[in-house]
Parts: sequence; C-alpha cells; structure tokens
Amino acid sequence: MVHLDVVMSSSLLPRGIQHIGVTVPDLDAATRFLVEGLGAEVVYDGLTAEDEPRQGAEVERQLSLPKGAAIHKQRMIRIGNGPNLEVFEISGQQSAEAGLTDLGLNYMCFYCDDIDSALARLVAAGGQALSEVHENSRYADSEGEGSVHVKAPWGMLVEFQSIPAGHHYLEGCTTRVSMPDPRP
Repeated sequence: MVHLDVVMSSSLLPRGIQHIGVTVPDLDAATRFLVEGLGAEVVYDGLTAEDEPRQGAEVERQLSLPKGAAIHKQRMIRIGNGPNLEVFEISGQQSAEAGLTDLGLNYMCFYCDDIDSALARLVAAGGQALSEVHENSRYADSEGEGSVHVKAPWGMLVEFQSIPAGHHYLEGCTTRVSMPDPRP
C-alpha cells in the first residue's frame, strides 16, 4: 500500500472522476446500446454530424491524435450516479479494441443491485457475456456478491459487480472504495 507523507490542501487535489472517454465506430448505435443496456441518458451533443469535424494539426497535438484523424461526433452520456462517459466517433488510424492485458484504461465497471437482471438487459441490448456471474476478489466475498464481464458491440469490456455486504478492509485501513450511492 502506498502512503504519501505530503500534506496538500484538498482544493489542490482532484475530487474524483468526472468523465471517461470512449471511442466507438458508430456513436448512434453505441448510444442505443448504452441507453437500452445500461439505462444511460444523453446529457448533450458536443459535436454533431452537422458541425465541422474537429481536426488538424492543433487538435492532433492537443489530443495526441494520429495525423489526419478527425472527430466527427461527440456526446456526453450519464449512467446512474457514477462518472459520465464522453463518447466519440473519430475517423483515422485506429487500433483494435483494448483487452485486459493492454496498457491503459481497458474496461468500466458498473455497480448493480440486481446483477442477473442487469446482465440480461445488457445482453438483450447486444452485449456478449464472457461468462456467467462469478465470485469477486477476496475483498468482496460475501453472500450474494458477484461480477461478470460483457463485451460491447464495438469490443469494449464492461464489468458488472454486486457486493451487497460491502468490501472487507484490512485492520487499520482508513480509505474506503468509492461506491455509487443507491438509486432513490
């Protein structure tokens, strides 16, 4: 466990994750999947097909895009009370979807009160369950817990997790895992 002896004002530190960026081959199809499978809500469209694409040397520099890439659509989506998703449709040189062994961000996990129903809904929306619901880690090994990974239609991994009794913490641990608030 890493402990930093540096004391900082809380105003100097991040509050938490505000949004996660996701690139998809078809923004409208991905939005349907997220709405139907996860109950997502569209917050706003930052860039539509009617707008000029964001492209050129300055955009490539700012966002580390390959030469010639262009952002054609951009949409902010909210799922429950976790971080937002900023979903992009971008043309240009692209790699295959990230897998769990690839470096960097490679999946998102959503907490579910009813993991079986959530899984059925996501599969009905076009996701592919990689297994049945299975046990979590040793820090989340209580009655009714479980997790499962699902592949989205564009290849991104989505995990569902349920830990009704909460995580187990080692004696002396002062930090707790961030969990979404229950839905009203």
